[in-house]
Amino acid sequence: MAEIKRRVYEVLELAAPGDHLSRACDIFLVTLICANILALILGSVETVKEVAPRAFSLFEAVSVGIFTVEYLLRVWSYTEDPRYAHPFRGRIRFILSPIQIMDLLAILPFFLHAFLGLDLRALRAVRLLGRAARLSRYFSGLWTLGGVLWAKRYEMFTVMLVLLVMLVLASSLMYFAENHAQSEVFSSIPASMWWTIVTLTTVGYGDVTPVTPVGRLLAGVIAILGIGFFALPAGILGSGFLEEVQRRREGVRVCPHCGLEIAN
Repeated sequence: MAEIKRRVYEVLELAAPGDHLSRACDIFLVTLICANILALILGSVETVKEVAPRAFSLFEAVSVGIFTVEYLLRVWSYTEDPRYAHPFRGRIRFILSPIQIMDLLAILPFFLHAFLGLDLRALRAVRLLGRAARLSRYFSGLWTLGGVLWAKRYEMFTVMLVLLVMLVLASSLMYFAENHAQSEVFSSIPASMWWTIVTLTTVGYGDVTPVTPVGRLLAGVIAILGIGFFALPAGILGSGFLEEVQRRREGVRVCPHCGLEIAN
């Protein structure tokens, strides 16, 4: 049994050089994930779904069955990894790792709909997110993005906090400046946040615009500040990618399961 578990772990992990079974397993799972994403997209088109209404449901059920077996086999065999060697605590840590949570999101909506009757339409976004995120297990480029976000989490949190404060402040000022002139548009501070978000992000739909002199002055200042503040996350992520590339050149990468730096 120990030998079987070891082999299952080797097959489900990224293929080692010369391990044709593991390589075939990786290719099959990547193909199945991509096919599921395509089926979810096509399933939202009524004219396509009407051609074979039962085919999408059958494919979904078969795919979830395969993903469920794979998920359980990973939980069972991953104690072969020294980081998760403890039979109980190791498995709990593995289940709670980010990449396993994404795997769970790929199958959980199906069972929630089947056994609890939850609205499947509301769960489609979760299914699509989970299955798309599963590709990070097989493509190092997505690991790089995850490693950068993890390494820069404190800087990104600080920037998001500043943007949140700016959003509330700008919405409040615009509410007091425009409410008397456009009470139906700037009816409250939460309602004013739509205009503030559109302006800070420089999207500028133009569906809501200030008409008072004070409001227009504030709008100009907010728009200019938005350009600078929304450039900060791009700069942080850009520097993070450069640092991640340097780490990889030095033989270090960020583990997708626990977010810690490990040697290649």
